[in-house]
Amino acid sequence: MIGRRSLFTAAGAASAAVSSFFAGRAAEAKEKIKKVAGDVEFRGADGRMERLGSLDLESQMDFTAGFREFNNKNISRAAGMRFQQLLKEKGMDPKAPVTFEQMHALAENDQLIGMSAKTWLANQQVTWKSLQDYFHANADMYLAEMEAADKDGPGSLTLDASIEIPDYAKHEIHIQPGGYVGDPFAGHMYHYGTNSFYIGAIGHNEQDQIHKLTANNIPMPADGKVKRILEVGCGLGQMGCALKERFPDAEVWSTDIGAPMVRYGHMRARDLGIGVNFAQGLAEKTGFPDGHFDMTVSYIMHHELPQPATRAVIEEAYRVTRSGGVYYPVDFNSGGNVGPAYGMFRRWWDHRWNNEVWSREYHGLNFTAEIAQRGFTLNDKTPAALPGFGARHFVRNA
Repeated sequence: MIGRRSLFTAAGAASAAVSSFFAGRAAEAKEKIKKVAGDVEFRGADGRMERLGSLDLESQMDFTAGFREFNNKNISRAAGMRFQQLLKEKGMDPKAPVTFEQMHALAENDQLIGMSAKTWLANQQVTWKSLQDYFHANADMYLAEMEAADKDGPGSLTLDASIEIPDYAKHEIHIQPGGYVGDPFAGHMYHYGTNSFYIGAIGHNEQDQIHKLTANNIPMPADGKVKRILEVGCGLGQMGCALKERFPDAEVWSTDIGAPMVRYGHMRARDLGIGVNFAQGLAEKTGFPDGHFDMTVSYIMHHELPQPATRAVIEEAYRVTRSGGVYYPVDFNSGGNVGPAYGMFRRWWDHRWNNEVWSREYHGLNFTAEIAQRGFTLNDKTPAALPGFGARHFVRNA
């Protein structure tokens, strides 16, 4: 059997140069990501992203990510064109906005539109099941890995077993098994699962590229002082880590109601040598002192909250952000549940079948206006973080 090294050797001087190049890249990656005590990496890491524990599982994730991208670029596009055809057949202006009720009347019996949703959903289900099956089958090993990291640094981890999980968080968001709070491997599943989301919709994020880009574009306070940063609803704290890298001397806190999420996030930051402090806690009741932070941020959290919780989070952000400090909540454009027919279908379908329980409620809210009404001044020259996301940079008034 010819091994990879033998094959390169037999190929001559040119192949030897190629082998040397890859060896150098491997050494560089190994130098950047230091292996720490208790860290489980069966197959090493690709930069910031640890490879999945088996080649079989990685192959499954490659397939589901690829199929998701194919669905978005091809099947979904065909469904959008079908909507245009149906509108014309009904004598309706294809460019005119419609309500959910009008969209339903158009699409409910159309096979192509139904297929586009069903294939997307089935792919999502396969993604989650593959990940959950693997981590549960190796539960003892991965739980031990988290336990080894819990008290280690840099950065800290604070869990609160007595905290009351609000009802709005007790559902399987994105149909992820257990959601953010009900499975000990929620963080593991979310990390690898959302990489598939990004590839299928926006672009690659294996190296936190999108979080880094967003974090680096956040405007600073006018006085240039950034000593303390708070990220609420942090998930895995990828934004918090990116902000800590941008402001290495700042004290950074990343909080989330999901204990499995912050536990995994802390372990990952520890493996990367990034000193973010993770804590389990409510975004609407952080427990930090008034005016404590120079910068308060969130990343695509609010569309997962009911309207009263969103308003409470904004008020808490105002309380903990200092005068002149920056508030930067990244989330979708909002302000109405009327729009182009296919966009309304995607929004309804995401809400109903992808278990985005609060997304319709969020879109019915003018998120930007709600913030501006609560003691913040909007800078309308802020660039949008991502396509389809609102451009919101606020400064807390005195």
